[in-house]
Amino acid sequence: MKLFWAYVKSILSGVLFFAGLFILLIISFSLYGLPLKALVYPVLLCSLTGIVYLAYRYHLIRKSYKEICELKNAAAELIDKAPRPAIPFSEDYAEIIENLAEQKRRVLEDTQKETAELMDYYTLWVHQIKTPIASMKLRLQREDSELSRNLLSELGRIERYVEMVLTYLRLEGPGSDYVFKDCDLDAIIKEAVKKFAGDFIMSRIRLNYEPVNRKVLTDEKWLSFVIEQVLSNALKYTNQGEISIYVEDPLTLCVKDTGIGISPEDLPRIFERNFTGVRGRTDKKASGIGLYLCSKISKNLNHGISAESEAGRGTTIKIDLNTVKGFVE
Repeated sequence: MKLFWAYVKSILSGVLFFAGLFILLIISFSLYGLPLKALVYPVLLCSLTGIVYLAYRYHLIRKSYKEICELKNAAAELIDKAPRPAIPFSEDYAEIIENLAEQKRRVLEDTQKETAELMDYYTLWVHQIKTPIASMKLRLQREDSELSRNLLSELGRIERYVEMVLTYLRLEGPGSDYVFKDCDLDAIIKEAVKKFAGDFIMSRIRLNYEPVNRKVLTDEKWLSFVIEQVLSNALKYTNQGEISIYVEDPLTLCVKDTGIGISPEDLPRIFERNFTGVRGRTDKKASGIGLYLCSKISKNLNHGISAESEAGRGTTIKIDLNTVKGFVE
């Protein structure tokens, strides 16, 4: 209806102009005493022809409008399939749109190229820096002292930060390498806990974990990153007490700590990018990236992630693995 009234408005001046011409003809015939009946058939014929033409014109515009509406939210790459304008003077606008779409395509191609180059650089950088990290690990593992254990713990933290850089770039870049399959949840948890064994010992934090004996349809590598990041946060902000890992029915993985907790005003925003809250501004430990990455990865895996916390009484991060249909109990 909106299109119809817009069309009526656009042709109103033309209709009024021709109506004025008919009125002038009637006045002319009257002045010369000519019979007005002679005007009836020409006027009706012209009016009928005009109505048919305007109706046909409206049909073309309506058809073009529908096609444009279908392409309105389409990618710029599909602009070549846009319908030709039904109104002649709209050709210029169509040309402008095509030029803008071409510019957008070029910018997108350049951006994808730059992103790919950046990914290649950081991927190479990660692999290169892992070599000295692995070498230092081997040397430190040869001796059993408090200093070597401390250095191993810090080295593990550096390694996780390196992996976080690569993970961030992969998530922000185009494409994905998700491989979904039925995975043993215990195997993923144990591998994550193993990486933090030294941190648990040094911090004297007790780990409560019993095998959950569950299978989950997920991507093992990406889910491992989420669990590791959650464990890293739990250890970072737990000075004493324990960290518990368990599953709530039907299939929600919970990581609960007895740490400093999260203030009520910060809790709704902890999964936002770069948000550190009162805790991060106080001790400068938070980067505001870790939980954001967890949230984005969980969304891509079709898992849910949420947090329950009370300042001074710990935090529980819940990863709802039951959101993917097809998991095996």
